Amino acid sequence: MDPHDPDLSRRRLMQGAAATLAAASLSGPVFAQSSAGSATAGGKGPALSDPRKLHAQPPFDKQSQPWPGLAQKMQPPPDHGERSYRGRERLVGRKALITGGDSGIGRAAAIAYAREGADVAIGYLPDEEADAQDVARLIQDAGRKAVLLPGDIRDEGFCREMVQRAADGLGGLDILVINAARQQSHESILDISTEQFDWTLRTNLYAMFWLTKAAIGHLPAGASIINTASVVAYDPPSNLLDYSLTKAAIINFSKCLAKQLAERGVRVNVVAPGPFWTPLQVSGGQTMENLASFGKDTPLGRPGQPVELADVYVLLASAEASYTTGQVYGASGGMGQP
Repeated sequence: MDPHDPDLSRRRLMQGAAATLAAASLSGPVFAQSSAGSATAGGKGPALSDPRKLHAQPPFDKQSQPWPGLAQKMQPPPDHGERSYRGRERLVGRKALITGGDSGIGRAAAIAYAREGADVAIGYLPDEEADAQDVARLIQDAGRKAVLLPGDIRDEGFCREMVQRAADGLGGLDILVINAARQQSHESILDISTEQFDWTLRTNLYAMFWLTKAAIGHLPAGASIINTASVVAYDPPSNLLDYSLTKAAIINFSKCLAKQLAERGVRVNVVAPGPFWTPLQVSGGQTMENLASFGKDTPLGRPGQPVELADVYVLLASAEASYTTGQVYGASGGMGQP
């Protein structure tokens, strides 16, 4: 038999690979069982958990706060990942501006971004200063720079100023998360005044337009814009008429903007959450009846907690999502779209 025969060489290669696999199978399982009985790599990964029981479930205490509400006064307190989020260096050296970063989903994103290695600027209303100071401490505890930018995004001048101060304070800008929103429950269109309608649209839509225009000149190729919409864009409840229309518009705006900014190498995506436990709900966003059973009508039987969206915002900001633009990511406990 010719030792230089190429067919013989290939047969020996395949026999060696088979022997290696057989030895691996005899040496023990690749996955070890955790104490909870779930398969985890090397026994080091998190145990599997029933998503229905991971966080607080309704009924909730009826509670009300004046707009815009504070997370620290909610019962039960929302989980933004203060104790649980662990970074994996996915955003090292990045510079993010997050509106509504004092509480709710924006706060979860701010904590996650800092623990992933990014410096973070947060925008918020002056009445939310107590929550904003908590977030600043958490960002700094992660060893990152925190820039606080209180003000009202209904004002075009402030939107321009916020972006510039964020870029100056962070030394640049490559992540823009437009998340701040106004949500107020009204049973009828007849109950919504022109002033209230204008307040919602200026907060949810005009500010997005102004902030985006101001930010584009700062964003390098590889940067990411992430806008927060909602499941109500697809299935609007009767009591959130003005809020729902803004969330549908955010999706349309973002899809169009993604096409425009592709030539700059800037990605634009949307997160459309379902019912999440945030100050929006207790400061006029829900009726007392809806609040007590908030999230119960989802297949998982509970509302989401802000920390459960943190990884989505990290992914969309990171280079891992380099081919993802113009997309809508949902997290709604098993109901709704997308």
